[in-house]
Amino acid sequence: MRRLSWPALLAASLLLAACGKEVPKLAPAPLEVSTVTVKPGDVDVSREFVAQTQSSQAVNIQARVSGFLDKRVYTEGSVVKAGQALFRMDPKPFQAQLDAANAALQRNQAAMTVAKQNLDRTKPLAAKNALSQKDLDDAQGQYEQAAAAVEQSKAQVESAKLDLSYTVITSPVNGVSSFAAVADGTYLSPQNSQLTTVSVLSPMWVNFSLSENEYLRVQNEVRDGRLRLPPDRSMTVEIVQPDGSLFQFKGKITFADPNYNPQTGTFLIRATVDNPKGVLRPNQYVRARLRGAVRPGALLIPQRAVQQGGKGHFVWLVDKEGKAQLRPVIVGDWYGDSWFVTDGLQAGDQLVVDGAQRLSQGAAVIVTSRDGQPVARPAPAAASAPTAKS
Repeated sequence: MRRLSWPALLAASLLLAACGKEVPKLAPAPLEVSTVTVKPGDVDVSREFVAQTQSSQAVNIQARVSGFLDKRVYTEGSVVKAGQALFRMDPKPFQAQLDAANAALQRNQAAMTVAKQNLDRTKPLAAKNALSQKDLDDAQGQYEQAAAAVEQSKAQVESAKLDLSYTVITSPVNGVSSFAAVADGTYLSPQNSQLTTVSVLSPMWVNFSLSENEYLRVQNEVRDGRLRLPPDRSMTVEIVQPDGSLFQFKGKITFADPNYNPQTGTFLIRATVDNPKGVLRPNQYVRARLRGAVRPGALLIPQRAVQQGGKGHFVWLVDKEGKAQLRPVIVGDWYGDSWFVTDGLQAGDQLVVDGAQRLSQGAAVIVTSRDGQPVARPAPAAASAPTAKS
């Protein structure tokens, strides 16, 4: 049997000793994250509602006299001016009535002239007792009857003039016209006197509804100091058009229905906005954006920093020791790409906004960006060279 030399035995013993030791585990490398500093501040807030436009004055154009409609003299759907003719009726019958009323007036004026002359002759004769008091009374009565007939004829002439003027049907307001409800040549009577509608375009009403729950929520937030309204509660209303663009003019709330609608559970709110170019049309669906309210001392954080688990919403913070800490929060309304936080955060907290998906409680982190500014990393410590032992 071959014996091992002493150097070989020493090498074997050292190898066996090394195999019996455990290799130390390396600590995980710190995770890189980006943070923002939680800062409270006053934030202007707005609310959007589905709304519908309404003409501030929609006038029904109706025939005021009975007769045949000669012609429609406007373009259906066009913008018309106040005083512009829309329809013309056959004026000949009304002109004849006016001529007859003028003739009756002339006849009664002539009769009054004769009665006046007769009265003037009777008065001095009655004063000399040449005529009786009865003759004077009869002359006075005839004159007064003739004068009354003249006044009646004058009224009939004015009425005939009005009827004649009503044969030209005009628009009383500036606005956009609707279609003609009757055709040319139709006989107009009280049963079919509706001709068209003219809707005023400026100002335009914008109606939207506020739910009872929303109304109570706003009242509670104002009471608790979490929402501040303008001193006179004069909210500015912006109109968002169907294509998403913002309407040029802003409006004001001019009416709030004091009655609650039990069928819809809402209150009607009306805003008035200038519409000089007629861009908005009646019964158009838009969005009404209310501005003027402020959330004082609000905490606003990016939405991407908020995560949701089985127990609700939570965020990750970086403590003073550079460790990740999970913090439950209570969130409120959305605001653009951010979220209002009503509980769980304090001013000065370092909130993780990027890199939070890989974090665990107490994990070491390296902040590479704070409040949008890059953070310089500390230089790594230089490794010391091993010293040889004698």
